[in-house]
Amino acid sequence: MGQFGIGQPITRVEDQRFLTGTGAYTDDIDLDGQAYAVVVRSPVAHAKIARIDLEEAKAAPGVLTILTGEDVKAAGLGLMPNLVPIKNKDGSPIVEPPRPILPTDRVRHVGDPVAFVVAETREQARDAAELVMVDYDDLPAQVDLDSANASDAPQVWDEAKDNTAFVWDLGDEDAVDTAIREAAHVVRLKLVNNRLVVNSMEGRVAIGDYDADGRYSLYTPTQGVHSLRRQLAKMIFHVPEEQIRVVTKDVGGGFGMKIFLYPEHALVLLAAQTLGRPVKWTAERSADGFVSDSQGRDHVSVAELALDAELNFTALKVRTKANLGAYLSNFGVFIPTAASSKMLVGVYKTPAIHVEVTGLFTNTTPVDAYRGAGRPEAAYLVERLVDKAAQDLGVDPAELRRRNYIPAEAMPYETPLGTTYDSGLFERNMNRALEIADIEGFPARRKEAEAKGKLRGIGQAYYIECCGAGPGEQATIRTHEDGRVTLFIGTQSNGQGHETAYRQIVAQGLGLDIADIEVVQGDTDLIQKGGGTGGSRSIPEGGVAVRDAGDKVIEKGKLLAGHLLEAAASDVEFADGRFTIAGTDKGLTFKEVAAASFDKTRLPEGVEPGLDGQADYKAPVQTFPNGCHVCEVEIDPETGWVEVVHHTVVDDFGTVLNPLMLAGQVHGGVAQGLGQALLEYTAYDPESGQLLSGSFMDYAMPRADDVPFVDFHYYEDAPCTTNPFGIKGAGEAGAIGAPPAAINAIVDALKPFGVDHIDMPATREKIWRLIRDGRAAKAAE
Repeated sequence: MGQFGIGQPITRVEDQRFLTGTGAYTDDIDLDGQAYAVVVRSPVAHAKIARIDLEEAKAAPGVLTILTGEDVKAAGLGLMPNLVPIKNKDGSPIVEPPRPILPTDRVRHVGDPVAFVVAETREQARDAAELVMVDYDDLPAQVDLDSANASDAPQVWDEAKDNTAFVWDLGDEDAVDTAIREAAHVVRLKLVNNRLVVNSMEGRVAIGDYDADGRYSLYTPTQGVHSLRRQLAKMIFHVPEEQIRVVTKDVGGGFGMKIFLYPEHALVLLAAQTLGRPVKWTAERSADGFVSDSQGRDHVSVAELALDAELNFTALKVRTKANLGAYLSNFGVFIPTAASSKMLVGVYKTPAIHVEVTGLFTNTTPVDAYRGAGRPEAAYLVERLVDKAAQDLGVDPAELRRRNYIPAEAMPYETPLGTTYDSGLFERNMNRALEIADIEGFPARRKEAEAKGKLRGIGQAYYIECCGAGPGEQATIRTHEDGRVTLFIGTQSNGQGHETAYRQIVAQGLGLDIADIEVVQGDTDLIQKGGGTGGSRSIPEGGVAVRDAGDKVIEKGKLLAGHLLEAAASDVEFADGRFTIAGTDKGLTFKEVAAASFDKTRLPEGVEPGLDGQADYKAPVQTFPNGCHVCEVEIDPETGWVEVVHHTVVDDFGTVLNPLMLAGQVHGGVAQGLGQALLEYTAYDPESGQLLSGSFMDYAMPRADDVPFVDFHYYEDAPCTTNPFGIKGAGEAGAIGAPPAAINAIVDALKPFGVDHIDMPATREKIWRLIRDGRAAKAAE
C-alpha cells in the first residue's frame, strides 16, 4: 500500500490551510461587480402582511433593487419543497402547506423573510433594510409544543386542524397494549428533547451569478451541491439542471443544517438575474442565523416500558409530539418519524414496540436534521427510560441492561420495527466501559465528594444508531501523466477530514504517497453526480466508491502494463504501486504506466489514452455503530453547578480508517451532546413568540471548561458484515450517547432529594430548584 493507508492515525492534510488562514470559505469569494444583499425579516411571530412600503428604502443611497414576494411570484419561482412524502397512520395524506420563498400574505415566525434588499455595499443594504416599512396585523402565536394541538391553540395554518401536520405510527399497537395490560411492572416517563440552534462556526452565505447564456451559478456552503442544484432547477426555477451550477468551497461546520434549500439560495440568483451582476448575501449570527437556520430536536414524549416478573422488557409504547416549526423543511417530517422511531428498539430484545408521532406546526423557525438526526432523540428516550425503570424497581442499571441486551449470538437480529442489526457485542462493550470508568471505585469517590459538601453521580447509556447508507455515491479517479491522481467525489466535507480519509483509501489501493493525491468536491460542473454528506455515509458509501474506482484504474493499468511488457493482462499482478508479471521481477511502476497511458503510440489498439476509473456504490442497508458512554458528575448543591469530571466511551465502529480522526469525531460529538444536556436551549416567549435566546449572550454554548477529557476506546472485532470495508458510520455517535449518560448521572446525584428525572438542559438554576424543593419536602415529612 501507499505510505499512509487504511488504519493509520495520520493528521489531517487539510488542516495546514485551515490553521494558516488559507482556507477558501464562501465568504472569501468576491465576484467582479458583485452587489450585496440583506434580508428584511419579520419581527413578529405571527401576523398578516397588510402592506409593504418600499418607497423610502428604494430611494436610499446605493440601493439597486428590493425583491418582495410579489416579485418572486411574478418571476414564476416555485415553492420550497418537502422532500420526504409520508402518510398518516390511517393512510391519508399529511398536511403540506405552501412554503414560499418570500411570503406575501402572512408571516409565521420571527425571522420569516419578507424582503430582499440589494445595494452597492453591505452597509448600504443594511441601512436601506431598516427603511423597509411593513405593516403587520398581529395574530396570536403558538410556540409551546406540548399545547400546540389543543383545541383552543392559535392556528399556524388554517388547513392544519389543531396545528397537526400528521399522525404517523410504526410497530404493533395491539401487541403493545396487550403486553402493558399483562405486565408485572409498567414504568412511565414524560421527557423533553430540547430545541437547539445549530450554530456552526461558519454561518450561511450565498452568492448568485447569472451569465449572458442564461446560466445560474450559486456559491454557498453546503453538505452536497447536487441536491441543491436539483431542487433549484426542478422546483424553483423550472429549468434543466445543466442550467444551474452550484459550487461549495471549504465549509466551517454543517451538522445537518447546511443540507437544505433556503430562500436566500433562490433570492441571490433571482437578484443576479434581475440586475445582470453577481449578488452576495452573508448571514449575521443574531439577525439571520438564530432566527432562520433550521433548528434541531424539540420533542415531547411519553413512554411506557412493560416488564415481566423477571424484569425482562416485554413492550415499549411511545407517544411523541414533534415540533416542525412554521413550515416543512426539506427533511423535517422524516427526522421524527422514520429516522428516529425505528431506533427506539435500542439494544434490547423488547418483543413488542409501538410508536406514534404527531407532527405539529408552531410559530417558530422550521426544524430539521441536526447531528444524529433522530437517533439522539431515540437513544435519549430509551436510555432515560431504562434508568428510570432501574430506579423505580430498585435494580442496578447495568444489571437491568444485561438482562435485556440482544446477545451477540442472536446476530443478525431482526428488530420488531423492521431493521436488522448485523453485528454487535453490547454487553462486552458496557462491561469494558464500566471497568475503565472504575465503577467499583465510585462509592469511595462519592464519599469523598460528600466530605467536600458536593454531590456525586454516575450514569451510563448505551446507544445504537442506523447510518452509513443513502442515495449512493460516485467516485472518479483521473490519473495525470506524472502519476499523480485527482479524485472527484460528490460528498462534501464540513470539517470531518474527507481529504485525508479519501487519500488514505486511494493510497492503500494504488500504492501512492498521499501527497500525490488531490481530492475535489463541491462543484456540479466538475462532478457528475453525488449524494452529499449526511448520516455518516461519506466513508461507508463514498469510501467504497473510491476503492472501486481505484480498482478500475488498476484493471486498466494491468491491460496497459501487459501490453508494454508483452504479457497477457491476466498474468499481470499489482501490489505496492507496481505492476509485475506473475512469478517474475519484470514490471513497471504505477507512474511509468501512467506516463505511457498518455502516449498513443504505446497503447493497445482501441484503448483510449489516460488511466482513469469511475465507480458507483449504493449501500444496500444501513450500518449500526453502537457503544457505551459512562458519565460522572459532581454537583455543588448550593449553586446547582455541574462539573463533568469523567466521561468514558467504548465504541464499536467496525473497521477504523483513521483512529486519530475518529477520536476527533467522537470528542466533538460528546461536546455537542453535553452542550444539549447541560446548557443549550432555544427559548421563545410563550405570549409573543419572540426568540429569547437570540444571541450568544442568551444561548449557552459549551466551552472548553464544560467538557472533560473524553476517555475514548473502541473495538474493531465486530466489523459490519454488510459494508465491504467492515466500516460503521461514526460521525454522529458522540452526540447520541452523551446526553442520556449525562442526565442519568445528574439524576443519580440528585436521588437523595427525591429526584427521578430532570429535563434537558439540566441548568444550574433547574438543579438548584430541585435540590431546594427536595430539602423542603424532607423537612415537611
